[in-house]
Amino acid sequence: MDRAQPPFQTWLDEIKSSPDCSRIGMLLMHNGIVRGTARDGSVVQGMDLSYDRNRLEQVVAGACSMPGVIAVRVWINEGRLAVGDDIMYVLVAGDIRDHVFNGLKELVRRIKTEVVSEWEIR
Repeated sequence: MDRAQPPFQTWLDEIKSSPDCSRIGMLLMHNGIVRGTARDGSVVQGMDLSYDRNRLEQVVAGACSMPGVIAVRVWINEGRLAVGDDIMYVLVAGDIRDHVFNGLKELVRRIKTEVVSEWEIR
């Protein structure tokens, strides 16, 4: 179980000091959190979460090849999570707003559908 927070400042320093830095016009981050209600409105006490590290690498590589996406960083929590715990952080850096928004949206969608396995505790 990885409860340590991701190194945000390290991520930013790496991206801003990369050779591609002059192409970056936007950084956008997503923070998924365990909520206390399921989509159907029922009460959730927490969740068990695991993820496929190999599949995550593939999904991140795919995101990096999207138009305008220059850098990606992902951290996923794993194990028994309580309401309010962080599920994941996803950072996408890119050239223009539309590319970064599209990249983040697609990357988070793919992580949720192809990488993580979540079991709500009700």
